[in-house]
Amino acid sequence: MTGIDHTHEELRKTLVALTRDLIIIPGTAGRPEDLAQGLEFIRNHMESLTHIQIHDYLYNNTPSLVVLPEQLDTPEILLCGHLDVIEHPDIRSYKSEVRDGRIIGPGAGDMKGGLAVLMELFRNFHTRYPEASLGLAVTTDEETGGESGIGHIVRHAGLRCAAAIIPDGGSLNEITVEEKGLIHLRLITRGHAAHAAFPWYGRNALEHLAEKLDRIRTFFEHLRDDTEDHWYPTCSATIVTAPNRTINRVPDYAEAELDIRFPPPHTVQSIVQDVKGVVGDSVELRIIISAEPTHLSPDPLFLSVTEEITGRPAGLVRISGASDGRFLAHHNIPVMMSRPRVGELHSDEEWIDIDSMVTYYRICERYLTLKLLE
Repeated sequence: MTGIDHTHEELRKTLVALTRDLIIIPGTAGRPEDLAQGLEFIRNHMESLTHIQIHDYLYNNTPSLVVLPEQLDTPEILLCGHLDVIEHPDIRSYKSEVRDGRIIGPGAGDMKGGLAVLMELFRNFHTRYPEASLGLAVTTDEETGGESGIGHIVRHAGLRCAAAIIPDGGSLNEITVEEKGLIHLRLITRGHAAHAAFPWYGRNALEHLAEKLDRIRTFFEHLRDDTEDHWYPTCSATIVTAPNRTINRVPDYAEAELDIRFPPPHTVQSIVQDVKGVVGDSVELRIIISAEPTHLSPDPLFLSVTEEITGRPAGLVRISGASDGRFLAHHNIPVMMSRPRVGELHSDEEWIDIDSMVTYYRICERYLTLKLLE
């Protein structure tokens, strides 16, 4: 079977336009109005379809949207995407350009381009096959942990499916089977304020924190090994702050936030205990979000289709990132996680390769055809 609806060039133009329209909506945790606008954009894209039902969810002020065939609550296949992107300091960053066969802009690869593919797949399938057992879930909090989005929809609202497709890891011929665990950890130190000209009268909370951060860095460096896919625990200090608003004051409070990723046999509890042992009792630890390592079980048919469409073998990979796939895998739902070719994720130069978007669409299209129509 060839394309359900589009020629190659038509599909290419449609996916580029959809992706660029999504990129200019700066959907971040700090801009809830943009997240609402993004979901409305997706709703409008689906409204021409008949025989569908749209469910809106709001949990912890986090909106999500699920589109299902009429009178069907448990689809055979669920397409899962997230609308949110990371926060960039300059709001003017949220724009895109097409250059060298790529769409370049914040969120292009993670995952506005992938979401555009899912939207077009869902619309085209339900245009031609209104009763196809295919659903679409779009959430707005994956970058901040996913607990109030797909986590809520699966755990509390009870959404289930036989299998899920999530274009949020791996690559075109790389299907993800393992994800590291995740901890976002806040470190807090307290001291005593003083005039910076007389530091002996105070206890500098920021310097104390810096010393502890250096010890943590050394600890994690000792956990490194020579695995090609960096399959060992890592720790990145991403935010360091103090309440000072003047340069000549010794701060009495400081905090840092760490992004820690870890494979088994490490666990959230063991990693936190390790950090606690490194920093001692003078530092307060607060877990912001956490998740254990995840094993995903893709359908072998998806691997076969990937090889058929690309003409190259499909490999199984382990990735350092985390995704919404863990919430579905927890309920033994097979998750197909690959995606178009992407790069420079979470930077202003983030990109997605356009031709690989078309190829990824064809992979998913062929898989859905075999699973749902034949």
